[in-house]
Amino acid sequence: MTRKSAETEGRHTIRDVAARAGVSPSTVSRVLGGQYPVSADTRNRVMRAVAALDYVADARAKAVAGAGTPTLAFVLDDITGPSFAQMAQGVEREAKRLGHLCLVCSTDGDADQQMAFVDMMRAQRAAAVILVGGAGDTPEHHRRTAKMAHALKAAGSRLVLCGRPPLDDTSAPVTVIEYDNEGGAHALTTHLLAKGHRRILLLGGAADNATLRGRERGYEAAHRAFGVEPDPALRLAGDFTRDSGHGLMRRALAEGLDFTAVFAATDMVASGALTALHEAGTSVPGDISLVGYDDIPLARDLHPALTTVHVPYEELGRLAVHTAITRSPDAPDEHLLLGTHVVVRDSVGARG
Repeated sequence: MTRKSAETEGRHTIRDVAARAGVSPSTVSRVLGGQYPVSADTRNRVMRAVAALDYVADARAKAVAGAGTPTLAFVLDDITGPSFAQMAQGVEREAKRLGHLCLVCSTDGDADQQMAFVDMMRAQRAAAVILVGGAGDTPEHHRRTAKMAHALKAAGSRLVLCGRPPLDDTSAPVTVIEYDNEGGAHALTTHLLAKGHRRILLLGGAADNATLRGRERGYEAAHRAFGVEPDPALRLAGDFTRDSGHGLMRRALAEGLDFTAVFAATDMVASGALTALHEAGTSVPGDISLVGYDDIPLARDLHPALTTVHVPYEELGRLAVHTAITRSPDAPDEHLLLGTHVVVRDSVGARG
């Protein structure tokens, strides 16, 4: 047997099905696509031939014909983030329930890669493209994202911003599903201030990140509500990872910064900061109080268990899909805001 025949053995074509059923290939396409009426007898003959030959339609051909499983795309910077994983679970479950295939793309923060993936989804006429998580809060980001939204709409698709704030361009055709990021940070900082803390270190997050900026606004507003001016020296920027939290906390301790509590930008940042504090022989919450943000499963298993802000990530993902897929093409753009709340555990102590 030749290499070519070995590779193609058992892979029947639409012409094989047509020959066995005694119909034309176009008739087989009509039966499988379900887009044109055919007689019951013809349909039965075609389906018997499909079963006998164990025929599977070429997904690429179905996509070109517009007869494949409807698709949506879930685009994020980092697939390893626990909060993103929770959101992805909500997206996948709702997509499955609505009969859609969900594709996931991790861009590692590369804006060009994100644009290329969106262009590919537009060409394939995906039902929706869901952009997830924080992004650069810059005019260039807003311009690029608005351009994506208009291009997707022209192709019959939809852009969804999930866990992101709205664009500056209010005319851009987008669906926004976000959470009360600033309100959660305000409530969490208020919890620390009410415990007597006045020197609160804000740790992690790039300065131009939209998610961080929302948390920073809540942090600052809570201070001012207590008549306290936040000290700009108590702000160390990094990213949202465990290693960033560990490194930044070691730096804060080495530089002798004066603080009694730490507001970590995420629970992962908090986990790294907690390790650095333990390594320095610093007691939490005896010497330093520590809080995070997100309420990922890890938060309850840290020692001490972490006080944090609960974000309904799975619900965000579910609503992103449901809202985009079920909306009428002529419906106005939707903007949903989900609530957040503080989860009090063991990592905060009172300050006299």
